[in-house]
Amino acid sequence: MKRVDDFRLRFGKQELVPIVIGGMGVDISTAELALEAARLGGIGHISDAMVQTVSDRRFDTKFVSAKLKQYKYNVASSDKSAVQFNLGVLEEATRNHVGKTMEAKRGDGMVFINCMEKLTMNAPRDTLRTRLSAALDAGIDGITLSAGLHLGSFALIEDHPRFRDAKLGIIVSSARALAMFLRKNARLNRLPDFVVVEGPLAGGHLGFGMDWAQYDLATLVAEVLAYLKSEHLEIPVIAAGGIFTGSDAAGFLERGAAAVQVATRFTVTRECGLPDKVKQEYFKAGEDDIEVNTISPTGYPMRMLKGSPGIGAGIRPNCEAYGYLLDASGKCAYIDAYNREVALHPDAKKLSVKDKTCLCTHMRNFDIWTCGQTAWRLKDTTRRLTDGSYGLLGAEHVFHDYQFSVDQKVALPP
Repeated sequence: MKRVDDFRLRFGKQELVPIVIGGMGVDISTAELALEAARLGGIGHISDAMVQTVSDRRFDTKFVSAKLKQYKYNVASSDKSAVQFNLGVLEEATRNHVGKTMEAKRGDGMVFINCMEKLTMNAPRDTLRTRLSAALDAGIDGITLSAGLHLGSFALIEDHPRFRDAKLGIIVSSARALAMFLRKNARLNRLPDFVVVEGPLAGGHLGFGMDWAQYDLATLVAEVLAYLKSEHLEIPVIAAGGIFTGSDAAGFLERGAAAVQVATRFTVTRECGLPDKVKQEYFKAGEDDIEVNTISPTGYPMRMLKGSPGIGAGIRPNCEAYGYLLDASGKCAYIDAYNREVALHPDAKKLSVKDKTCLCTHMRNFDIWTCGQTAWRLKDTTRRLTDGSYGLLGAEHVFHDYQFSVDQKVALPP
């Protein structure tokens, strides 16, 4: 049986270990985690989700408090259309996050940034262009376009001097979506450098409806590979979602994938940004503790642990401080859901909003515990300690287990 290490992901003359750590926001995929993947010869992701918050945490900036101070007059209003991001500040925060990460990079691998189209920020085109351009300015190796089809994203940066230099890729969940993207961008004469095919068992937002269980990653990857072959296109395909062992990964590589993208097993590593007490919740989870729900204001189904404190919470919308999911009209589905509950329970001291959640606030506070469908198996990847907790893993250990394991085995830590 072949191992992942028997294969290489090739970008021109550059060869990498075909392991990509997915981009988990908000700062769950930390710079430290991404840098470990790069040091080990693979690809790591940071995320630009709520990048001003990340900058405040890491570099002692005051971007969030300054934004809240500017728009504090609007906190009690249901109309959030006036709450705008300062594009200069957004650019500075992105350059902080990306630039400091790239300065620390070592090894032969690469660091990419995960960029979500659904972070509309009350000015979708302008804020997305700023985030993409600033990341390229700061020296990021590549950008993975996620959470949306990004039909116009390449065009936003076509005049950037690194447009044909940096690696640009897109996440899709079907050959049809990829075909749409390629048709839309044909005039740019610039193909994606890679395509991530994300299946229904992935963590976080899904590119499927609530019928996600009818789909299968192996079938989706095969369909995308067949489509690319029929179009005589050679674009590396990266399989993602539910790949739990090195043997799982090697199977996709043997069937034609250029690499695999994995994330769930790295949520319980020391380098991951989740608080340690939350990592223990991941270890303790059983298969029945994982659900796909529709509480995200983005409109996408989302996979998480049922015990996430953000589920059903009824906090007041915090758009003046955050506001990343405000659409071009300054609206968010959570605001509507919250106002409905206020109207129904005007005297309530504490509200519960079941159908939507204030995703910005709860992701910032690590209260939405997104995970892949295989998270219930995490307890089998480590050792139980004498106090009943589970030992955290090193990212290098998990990376090497994917790289070298065979026969569906998972290596336990020493």
